[in-house]
Order: sequence, then C-alpha cells, then structure tokens
Amino acid sequence: MAKLYFRYGAMNSGKSTALLQAAYNYEERGHRVLIAKPATDTKGDRSIVSRLGVVRDVDFLVAPQQGLRDVFLAERERFREAGAGDVSCLLVDEAQFLTAGQVDDALRIALIDDVPVLAYGIRTDFLTAAFPGSGRLLEVAHSLEELKTICRCGRKAIFNPRKVNGHFVFDGDQVAIDGDEVTYEALCGVCYLEESDGRLSA
Repeated sequence: MAKLYFRYGAMNSGKSTALLQAAYNYEERGHRVLIAKPATDTKGDRSIVSRLGVVRDVDFLVAPQQGLRDVFLAERERFREAGAGDVSCLLVDEAQFLTAGQVDDALRIALIDDVPVLAYGIRTDFLTAAFPGSGRLLEVAHSLEELKTICRCGRKAIFNPRKVNGHFVFDGDQVAIDGDEVTYEALCGVCYLEESDGRLSA
C-alpha cells in the first residue's frame, strides 16, 4: 500500500531541494514521477526553484476549486498515452496552499490509486497559524518528517515571520507571496517572540 508523506520545515529549510532530489532519485532508477504545485503559489509560475539554483517545471498546477485526484488521474493517463509508462510517485511542492479537500485527494491517490504522494511545505503562516493544507496533512499523512534549518541565533527555526520593506509585520492576509517587498525570515521561538513583542498570533 502506498502512503502519503508530509515533509515540512520553516522557510529556507531546503524543501524544494529535497523534492527535486527525490524526483531525481526516482528517475535515476527508471521510474516516472509527476510534480505538482498549487496555482496559489505564483513564485516561479510553473517552476520549482530551489535555493541552490536548480529549476524544474512542474507537470501541472492545481487551482483551489479543482480536485487534486481528478487532475492527477488525467495527467497520469496522458503519461500512459504518450508511452511514458506509469507514474511511480506524485510530488507536491508548497503543499500548505492545498485545500483540505485536496489533501484528502492526496490520501486517496495513495490508498486507492496506490501511488505514493510526497508533499512538501511549511506548517504555519507568519502569525503561527496552520495553513489549511498543512493542518490537514498533519492530521492524515502516514509519515511526518521535519526538515530543519537554523535561526539567526543558531537555534532551530520553527516560525516564518513576514517582513515588508525589511521590517517585521504581524498583521495582514495569510497569503502574500507577490511583490519584491515581501520576504520571510525563519526564526526560533525566542527570536520570534522578541520581534513580535511576545505575541504568538494576531
């Protein structure tokens, strides 16, 4: 039986790099993979861009109103018709932007279609609240793996506060990935509290 995996970490913990490495490992052994990401993530458009400079186009985007399993099955059939063989794995980047229903579809792909699903993303937003996709993945994934990175102080980073024009902000919409002025810095809990004046959410 295939499984649903959630590999999560703070910003800059190497999630996209790990996904691209997993794809390479499958393909090196002659297996086919499909790579997807939510259309909500406009960073890189149809590409996955790792901090190490590796870039790869995704096979498909999934919009919030689409069923992940429906799109996956259509792409899988396209693969088969093109003579590329069957799909051995589905890899999903920026999985925090999936809807809860799309995460349930990822579980169905693993259990019903017998295709492993490796989902990569962050757990919480800049106010420490879980994204819908991440929250559901934490509830239903067979396997949880934390990808670690460090804070500026050297401790393990767990939070992802937002900066606008170089200054930390603690209000605003959950998703704000467009625009050069918006950045994020992975911080440990202590440094997060220092920057947020002790607040864990707004």
